Amino acid sequence: MKFDVNEIEFDLDDFEEYKLTFDEEIELRDLALGVWEADSEDDLVEEITAASGWCIKSIDYEIQLK
Repeated sequence: MKFDVNEIEFDLDDFEEYKLTFDEEIELRDLALGVWEADSEDDLVEEITAASGWCIKSIDYEIQLK
């Protein structure tokens, strides 16, 4: 299945000793937006988490039927 991620929020408070700059947060968010291929919503979350290195706090997406 293809998922079009149109909004995402990462849990950036996981590691208090490592804080991202504002520009790094924007870059991280922008890299996660767009179309991802995954087997399920859980798989989508795992794919983005593995690619970004950060846990996801919330995600909004649309399933692409074509």
